[in-house]
Amino acid sequence: MNRSFIKTIAAVTAVFALAAAAFAAEPLRIGVADDPTNCGRALKLLEAAGLIKNDPAAGFAPEIKDITEYIYNVEIVPTQANTLTAMIDDLDAIVIGGNYGIPAGLIPSKNGLFIEKGDGAGDNPFICVIAARTAEANDPDYAKVVSAYRTQLVAEYMFEEWKEARYPAFPFEKNYTVPADFLEKLNEYKSDKAGKRVIRVGVNGAMNGQWNAVQKILDERGDKIFIELVEFDAFNLPNEALSVGDIELNAFQHKAFLAKEISARGYKIQAIGDTYLGPQAIYSHKYKTLDELKAAAK
Repeated sequence: MNRSFIKTIAAVTAVFALAAAAFAAEPLRIGVADDPTNCGRALKLLEAAGLIKNDPAAGFAPEIKDITEYIYNVEIVPTQANTLTAMIDDLDAIVIGGNYGIPAGLIPSKNGLFIEKGDGAGDNPFICVIAARTAEANDPDYAKVVSAYRTQLVAEYMFEEWKEARYPAFPFEKNYTVPADFLEKLNEYKSDKAGKRVIRVGVNGAMNGQWNAVQKILDERGDKIFIELVEFDAFNLPNEALSVGDIELNAFQHKAFLAKEISARGYKIQAIGDTYLGPQAIYSHKYKTLDELKAAAK
């Protein structure tokens, strides 16, 4: 057996040994929310970050079983969403939205290794929307409500009140200044509904202060529309209320949830305007950049 052949065999053996060692190493553990919607979003984000590949047939809502390739040596760890930030030091990274991340000091633009995109383009299925009954989707007053929502004032309110937990899904000026009493005045803003058309808008949860900014815009424009918020305590209720006419609009859900509701329940409702994205991001206390995380996961 000649020396050249022996060297070739040795080189090939060394390559396989290195590969085996790499795969034998402990995978980096990445925590994701265990509910179907946010787990799917997290897997799509990890795919966009180049860490895994998902089965294209799974669409926007892949499950763990739909991962077709681990490009890097990582393990996906489904966990209750409200516990992920507390586990960030026990895991190598987590994927979480701003509603949980920001209260824990995780700001997407400052701490995110990779951030879900969706501002302005409108093609992200997790962008939230204003919805109306299909038969009334072209109501000119509804268009005025959408137009008032998609304004600079509302964008500024979102950033000042919620930082980056909600990101406007419409064009806005990023470089702005507001007076010291900006939030105080908007949060206390009151409008008189006398002589105005009342439009009931179904909402869910506590983060609805932006509607004061919408109302202010409507009043300044002289649109004679009064927004009356109708609060629901469960996500299955606002679409039913809209469908049967108990409210005129709702604004609590993203496009993916709306599509699922329409498919499952046959609602004759549709989106009439994009509002915001609650972006998910990859965070880590062990790695400062996505490249550092990838290097550790090779």
